[in-house]
Amino acid sequence: MSDKIGLFAGSFDPVTNGHVDIIRRASKLFDKLYVGLFYNKNKTGLFEPASRQKMLKEALADLKNVEVIVARDSLAVDIARQHGVTHLVRGLRNAQDLEYEANLAFFNSQLAQEIETVFLLTALDYRYLSSSRIRELIYFKADISPYVPQAVVKEVEQKSENNQKI
Repeated sequence: MSDKIGLFAGSFDPVTNGHVDIIRRASKLFDKLYVGLFYNKNKTGLFEPASRQKMLKEALADLKNVEVIVARDSLAVDIARQHGVTHLVRGLRNAQDLEYEANLAFFNSQLAQEIETVFLLTALDYRYLSSSRIRELIYFKADISPYVPQAVVKEVEQKSENNQKI
């Protein structure tokens, strides 16, 4: 029997506890789980891709079957094929996410029929978390520690101390 290999892709700008929960749960379903940090060089995020990668790796360090990969200006199905992925993993918080993700799953299935999409419902504790809300809290210098891994808190504090742009 062949290995089950998953890919959970996102921009993770920044990674939240909701993302980490989905990744932890998905890591139990697959022999190997790639966490794909996808970014578009033409879009400006709050955190540079290198910072996002560092925060993700630190937050997921204890998950031995999880590997963070970086993809720029690529379709998830193309990266999935390159890594032998059998399943795309998507998280759902609400009905709006379902509508968006169902549309994405349709096109992914058209482009790569051999790769199945699976959906994991977000745990209730994380239902309202989003990277955009966290970016807003960061902008207003609010406490983000209940919502993100310690790696994100540390990155924000370090950049603030050095008066660096996040």
